[in-house]
Amino acid sequence: METGEKEMRNSTKTRTESARTPQAAGFSLIELLIVVAIILIIAAIAVPGFLRAKIAANQSSAIENCRTITSAEINYDIVYGGFAPSLVALGGPAGGTPNPSNAQMIDDALSTGIRSGYVFSYAPVNQDANGKFQDYGLNADPQLANVTGVNHYFTNEPSVIHWNATAQASVNDAPIQ
Repeated sequence: METGEKEMRNSTKTRTESARTPQAAGFSLIELLIVVAIILIIAAIAVPGFLRAKIAANQSSAIENCRTITSAEINYDIVYGGFAPSLVALGGPAGGTPNPSNAQMIDDALSTGIRSGYVFSYAPVNQDANGKFQDYGLNADPQLANVTGVNHYFTNEPSVIHWNATAQASVNDAPIQ
């Protein structure tokens, strides 16, 4: 009987020891899937807010760029006796003496007509007998509607910025208050 008891104790001991053996380190598949699901839920909540904030920032930048171009136009008119023939003429690389085709009044990036998700379309109008433009129109439209911006903007010589949420803005649209 002693031998039987001894064997029984050894087999019991082996079962108990094997039950206490530490499992392999790491996470189970279910735990990883739960973490991934939580991250996706947080992303689904945060991304639309981020996109709305980006659109609002682009629109604010577009309005400020319209103001910058309007101020540059006023300066150009004072210095050269008429409005600029193009956005490129308002800009130009810094260095050298400013002239009517390289006035250096706005930065090169803005003079390309694309900035912060908006496209700026400039059109000088009402050319006098001396070849000087007496007015201009400036439109700022989103590069990708509802992605880089929602609102469209327009300004001209009186320096009032108008906006439209559905189509290209014009002088007939509501002014920004």
